[in-house]
Amino acid sequence: MIERRKLLGLGLGVLGASAVGPMAAFAQSKFGPGADPIADLLMKQGDLGSAAEGMPENGLPEAPVPVAEPKRIISAEPRWVKLHNVHTQEKLEAVYFEKGEYVPDAVEALDKVLRDYRTGDVSAMNPKLYDIMAGLAARTESKSHFQIISGYRSPKTNAMLHARSGEVAKRSLHMDGKAIDLYLEDVSLDRLRTAALDLKQGGVGYYPVSNFVHVDVGAVRRWVGS
Repeated sequence: MIERRKLLGLGLGVLGASAVGPMAAFAQSKFGPGADPIADLLMKQGDLGSAAEGMPENGLPEAPVPVAEPKRIISAEPRWVKLHNVHTQEKLEAVYFEKGEYVPDAVEALDKVLRDYRTGDVSAMNPKLYDIMAGLAARTESKSHFQIISGYRSPKTNAMLHARSGEVAKRSLHMDGKAIDLYLEDVSLDRLRTAALDLKQGGVGYYPVSNFVHVDVGAVRRWVGS
């Protein structure tokens, strides 16, 4: 277990009694909603030399100047996300990505907030979902927590929901920790859907009657439900 002072060094801390256990994590104030937490892969071109054309006066070919391979650098900018589980009333704000990698304690705490509230089962969520949410927060400039309708679903819960509604897939991506149903209180549902479609990072389902948008890390596709 990482000591609390180390968690604070990672930009993590306990949010309060409503947060998930001792691993609930805070984003530092410097990582506010005005920042863009999701950066594309950056291409950094090394110094390129070029071999001299033709032959020198001595008639001997010159050795070719080595050409540096371009370097692909993944941005190490911190990424943060804010969640509120509408069923358990748990709230969590966390810096889940820092120094070029996902922060295990923060991801574990986020996974717990997204557990199957009916059974209590916790599953590792695909961390790309957190990247999608961070991207949505940046695009919409939202200042509120993501309101979570459904995160992980156990096979038992998914079977029950599938029996109730044909709109619930028999083999839902929720069962694999690859989908979330959500909305934002300060962003219209239609605008949230548009932002999700613009990201092109997976499936986007629009449910205007039920008042949520489904996002997943499956194939890029779209649909409208009730």
